[in-house]
Amino acid sequence: MNLRARMALFAGAAVAIAVIAVVVAGYQGTRHELQGQVDQSLQSLAKRPLQNIGLGPHGGPPPSGVFPLAPRVPSGSRGHDPDEGLGFDRLPPQAFGGASGTFTVFKRTGGTYVPPGQTSEIPSTPAIQAVARSGRGQFFTNMRVQGTHIRVLVTGIGDKGALAVALPLTTVDHAVSNQLVLLLVIGGAGILLAVLFGVLVARTALAPITRFTRQTETIAHNPERIEHERLEVTGSDEIARLATTFNETLDALEQSVQSQRNLVADASHELRTPIATIRANLQLMRDEELLSPEDRAALREDVIEELDELTALVADVVELARGSKPSGEDGDVRLDAIVRDALERARRRAPGLDFHQIVEPTLIRGEPDRISRAVTNLLDNAAKWSPEGGVVEVTLHDGLLTVRDHGPGFKEEDLPYVFDRFHRAKDARSKPGSGLGLAIVRQAAEAHGGVVEAANAPDGGAILRVSFGAPVELDDVPDESAVGAFAGGPGTPEGGTSHDSPSRGST
Repeated sequence: MNLRARMALFAGAAVAIAVIAVVVAGYQGTRHELQGQVDQSLQSLAKRPLQNIGLGPHGGPPPSGVFPLAPRVPSGSRGHDPDEGLGFDRLPPQAFGGASGTFTVFKRTGGTYVPPGQTSEIPSTPAIQAVARSGRGQFFTNMRVQGTHIRVLVTGIGDKGALAVALPLTTVDHAVSNQLVLLLVIGGAGILLAVLFGVLVARTALAPITRFTRQTETIAHNPERIEHERLEVTGSDEIARLATTFNETLDALEQSVQSQRNLVADASHELRTPIATIRANLQLMRDEELLSPEDRAALREDVIEELDELTALVADVVELARGSKPSGEDGDVRLDAIVRDALERARRRAPGLDFHQIVEPTLIRGEPDRISRAVTNLLDNAAKWSPEGGVVEVTLHDGLLTVRDHGPGFKEEDLPYVFDRFHRAKDARSKPGSGLGLAIVRQAAEAHGGVVEAANAPDGGAILRVSFGAPVELDDVPDESAVGAFAGGPGTPEGGTSHDSPSRGST
C-alpha cells in the first residue's frame, strides 16, 4: 500500500471513529432524554394514588394510624376493592399500556390488585416482590409484556405492599430507531466524504514528493546529470526543507564524485612518468651487453628508485581513496609517543638536521596507524625543505602539533593549496614526491575531527599546525614536557642536503 492510500485510509478511519462516537453519543442522549420524559410521566401518574394513602412521591410507610390494615385478597384477584383505599375506583378504565398508564398493586403476601376495568396487569418480578414485602423503596425497570415494550415505576406503599405503574415505550423506541437510521446514514456519508477528501488531500500534499521522486529517479539512472539537476525549492514548509536538504546532499555528492574523478585523473597522470621511465629502462636492459658495467649498475639503481617512487605513489593514492571516514574502531592513542617515534625515524633519515622537541603527554581517540602516517609526512616535509644543518622545531601542546622548519617557506599564492592533492609549487616539481603527503595529513586530521593550518614564520621558514581532535584527560601520567626540550639529534653533517631555492611546496 502506497503512502497516498495510507493517508486516505487513516483520514477515513479517524473520521469514522469520530462519527461512530457522535452516533453513539447522539443515540444514547436521545434515548436517555425520551426515557426521562416517560419517567416523569410515570411519577405524575403515581402521585394521585400515593396521595390517597398519604404517601409522598417516593412512597414509604404511611403515617401511624392513618390507614387500617386491609383484608387480604387472594393472589390474582381483580375488580373493585374498597379496602385498598387507593382511589382506583375514580380512574377511567383503560387497556394495558395505554396513555393513562397501567396500575398494579403487589401485596406483601404475594397477591395482586388491579383497578376496575383494567384488562391487564404488570407481571411480578423478584425485585418487585422485595419492595412489596418491605413496603419501601422505588425503582424503574423495563419489561416486554404481550409484545409491548413498557417502562415500569415500582414504589413501596408500606403495609399495603408496592404500587407499580407502567407506560408503553413504543413511541420512544420508534423515535430512537428513526434517529439511529438517520445518524447511520449521515455517519456513512461523512466517512465516505472523509475518504474522498483524504485522497484529495493526500494527492495534493504528496504532489511535490512525487515530483522529487521522479527527479531523483532520473538522477539515479543518469549519474552524469548530478551536476545539473536540482530540486525546485518554493516556500519554507517541510517540503521546501526536504528539497533544500536533498539539494545539499546532491552538492556534497557532486563534490565527492568530482574529487574522485580528480584523484583518478591526477593519479593516472602521476603514474605515467615512473611507468614510462621503468619501461624505457627495461628496454635498455634488453641490450645490456652493449652497456658498460657502470651504465648497467646505474640503470638498475634507476629502476629500483622508480619502483620505490611508484610504490610510494600507489600507497598514497590508496590512503587518500579511504576518504575522511574512519576505517576502524577508535581507541586511546598516546600522541606524544607517536611523535617521539616519528622523530627518531626522522633523525635516522636526516642525520644532517637538528630536531628540537617540546612534547607534552597527550591522549586522544583515533587510529594509531593513520595518525603515525600523518606525523611522519609532516616531519618528512620539514626535512625535505630544511637547509643542511638546519633546525626543525616540533611542539605538542594541548593536543596541537606544530612543526616548523627554517627553509624558504611558502609563496603567498601557494598557501591556500598546500594541503590539496597533487599540488606542487613550481620550485617543488624538481624534488622527489607526488604532492600527496600533506593531503594525507589533512585527511587524517579531518577523519579525527581535527584541523590543519599552514603559515610562514615571521623570521623565515614554514609552520604547519595539525590537531587530531580534542585531547582526552590524562591522569597520573608523569610530566615529560621538559624532557628533550629543544634537544636535537646528533646534528652531524653527513647525509645532509643543501637547499637554496627561494620557495617551497607540499611533499
